[in-house]
Amino acid sequence: MIEGNILKMENQLGSVAEYFLPIGDQKVPMNELVGKEIEFEFKGQINCISTGEKLKKTYNQGYSYKAFSTLPECDICIVKPELCHYDKGTCRDPKWGEKHCLTPHYIYLSIASAPKIGITREVNIPHRWIDQGASYALPILKVKDRLTSGIIESEIAKNMSDKTNWRKMLKGEIAEADLYEIRDQIFEDYGDLIDDLEADDIDEEILEIKYPIESLPEKIVSLGFDKKPVIKGKLTGIKGQYLIFDNGVLNMRKHQGYYLYLNS
Repeated sequence: MIEGNILKMENQLGSVAEYFLPIGDQKVPMNELVGKEIEFEFKGQINCISTGEKLKKTYNQGYSYKAFSTLPECDICIVKPELCHYDKGTCRDPKWGEKHCLTPHYIYLSIASAPKIGITREVNIPHRWIDQGASYALPILKVKDRLTSGIIESEIAKNMSDKTNWRKMLKGEIAEADLYEIRDQIFEDYGDLIDDLEADDIDEEILEIKYPIESLPEKIVSLGFDKKPVIKGKLTGIKGQYLIFDNGVLNMRKHQGYYLYLNS
């Protein structure tokens, strides 16, 4: 048995995406458990992933309300980067902002269910795409900071989705689309904005990502520890931040800070 507070699964790119679950002081190689019966048990303990304090519930996937209200990584501009307010002198932690936001960012296209536009830092490539369960990804622009990437993304998102349909992603319902063609159309439609914000075009190849999946669910049944403290079954696959069981799917990011017991 392995026990401890969990964080979202870490990943790395191989012939298939490789996943590791931080639980306590260990990182469990989850790919090795695909095809096996496993069991998670939750006995009610939750700790803030920032402060460690005991909680009755979490905010923003793992934080206490105080942390959610004060930490820069929980600010509204993380979800809506076009609202970055560092230059107004109101960043919750300027040093954090300088490290994470005032650095080059990439605008990319991906397909997890349907084509979407997104942004990420270079250090998060390709981990961001694996986190989303993307089957295909293509970086198209590089800009100086998070604010600039957010402005471009928000404009493009007026005519193109910036969200993933997680149910379709898990069921393998992936739209057929030519990301190169979409990229070229973006360059044509938003050329003035791209030039005004001094974004650099990127000529990259489409990255295809495969996942450790034995079988996909026909029907999506969402599992969670608040209603079901013991979750067990055959692990049939992993995609995005979801463990796919033969009896439902479990979002691990949603349960950051939960103290779990893993039997495998």
